[in-house]
Amino acid sequence: MTDNESEAREMNAAVSDSGATAPVASDNGQKTSALPEAEIARMTDDIIAALKTVYDPEIPADIYELGLIYKIDIADNRAVAVDMTLTTPNCPAAQELPVNVENAVSTVAGVGEVKVNIVWDPPWDASRMSDEARSVLNMW
Repeated sequence: MTDNESEAREMNAAVSDSGATAPVASDNGQKTSALPEAEIARMTDDIIAALKTVYDPEIPADIYELGLIYKIDIADNRAVAVDMTLTTPNCPAAQELPVNVENAVSTVAGVGEVKVNIVWDPPWDASRMSDEARSVLNMW
């Protein structure tokens, strides 16, 4: 697949509430995902469960509940791309968290190559935290 085809497929991705994406058909007849919808759902659930095992060493809440995961993209070849951010560009865990995310996602059955991208737009803020994270951090 060329870079243009890849970009076009990403732009035509269906985003679920969890932030996971998979290619879907578009009006121009673009190919749908080769993976069955049930398999994408299973992988997404398992990837999220794996991400919930990764904690920022300074914060007693997992990175998924903190809202640090912006996007999970599962490709037809089962490669997974994760877009994540950090609480601050000066985060002391900036070197280890992406590696921990890559390692956690790699443990999920059926996942191929894993790539973690650090993104800064939109910037993270406390409004991205789940109620679970707010409760753990007593931030009501």
